[in-house]
Amino acid sequence: MENMLLWVFYFLTFYAFLPGFISRAFGFRVFKRGRTLREIALTFDDGPDPVYTPRLLDLLRKYGAKATFFVVGAHAERHPELLRRMAEEGHTIGIHNYVHKTNWLMRPGTVKRQIARTSEIIEREAGVKPIYYRPPWGIVNLFDYANLGHLQIILWSAMFGDWRKRVGVERLTARMLKKLRPGEVLLLHDCGRTFGADEDAPENMLQALEVYLRRGSEMGYRFVTIGEMIALTDRNRAREMAEKGPGFIRRTAAACWMVWERCFNALFRIVDPGDDSLLHYRIRPYAGPELRLDDGTVIRPKDRIVELHFDNAKLRHLLANARSVVKVAIALIRDAERSLPTLARHLERCADLRGVKALYGVSLIHRGPEAFGFSVFDLPRGPFRFFTTRYLRLLIRVLNPNGRKLLRDKEAQFHPRIMAMSLDGFLRRYGSAADEAERKASGKLGTAAGAVPADGAGAPVLTGGNALPQ
Repeated sequence: MENMLLWVFYFLTFYAFLPGFISRAFGFRVFKRGRTLREIALTFDDGPDPVYTPRLLDLLRKYGAKATFFVVGAHAERHPELLRRMAEEGHTIGIHNYVHKTNWLMRPGTVKRQIARTSEIIEREAGVKPIYYRPPWGIVNLFDYANLGHLQIILWSAMFGDWRKRVGVERLTARMLKKLRPGEVLLLHDCGRTFGADEDAPENMLQALEVYLRRGSEMGYRFVTIGEMIALTDRNRAREMAEKGPGFIRRTAAACWMVWERCFNALFRIVDPGDDSLLHYRIRPYAGPELRLDDGTVIRPKDRIVELHFDNAKLRHLLANARSVVKVAIALIRDAERSLPTLARHLERCADLRGVKALYGVSLIHRGPEAFGFSVFDLPRGPFRFFTTRYLRLLIRVLNPNGRKLLRDKEAQFHPRIMAMSLDGFLRRYGSAADEAERKASGKLGTAAGAVPADGAGAPVLTGGNALPQ
């Protein structure tokens, strides 16, 4: 019995409590507060409701306010005309599950189906693909991070208990006015037909909201969708970071990661080939699926490989100083062009290459490696892919000041893939033999272009693009 209780405790901790804590404490895949000068985000859960949602939309239109509606799929299915009106009037529609039930009490597959079904309803009726998700009661489970795909979790910075009628209009209004300030993400409810709510509680919310909107408009605040709030927040954070540099928490996280990096390198005997190389390596038996490379080489389990690792200290420097994915890619290409020959020369001197068949690596940054001679493969689905994706994305978030925005805006570009090249092909391409061939080719090109006499007689002088005899 004691063991069973212990396993229940472990399950609840890792399946339910820990993911929720991580999301709220560290903002992992979560947005809950903006950083703006005069914008506030209004969000409404549990609707649409045929009585209160139309009145809410009228009120928002009266004050020129935009909002985000996290709809329950079953309610939306019964009132598609309200979804269409939300979209037509410029509001954002997000997902709040198909039924209002906590994710803790549903299996991962059930949650995934609820999200997909609600997404289909919104897309079919409103003509927009939802990209935001709010789990009922803000509760996530361990597998939600994998199930959500492109969706971003939206929580809140202020909640007022407006689903209970006994709170009353006066007290609700006072609570809301205390949160009349920029960057707030307000959680309100336009439907009282969910578990624990009072059916006519939205009446109080509408009265309190009108006071809030009127006061906010008089003070010059703008009421925006969650998408606009996120965009403004990203812009302001980027500007602040450019002016002040990374904050204490990010600097501390990056420093801790670098300590972990050194421990990892020592523990797994990662080799630095020197010459400030971006690429480090270790030699180990291959443990993945069979790979057939472009040159016909086949890598099978237990074959010896050179496993490649980025120098994350250098990667941190690149990411910290690059403001876009394109600039990161350009910097990586330049470093790779210099580092690959360095690695090849080091491997030629390595005494432990007996039986090594290929170079192998897994990375999120994998665009364009074919130009360097690598074959690229999708990482097979499974636990390794799941945890590798999370690990590498966390690495990007820690090392890059704009990592969160990069991952959100360019998510399709950041998924792990395998890169591999036969060792023979690598050494032919980047080793000392390749250097010698390049030197010979350069010499032939120089002769073909015309050798310049030692005294310089007859050599052209380039001035303004014209070749003039000396």
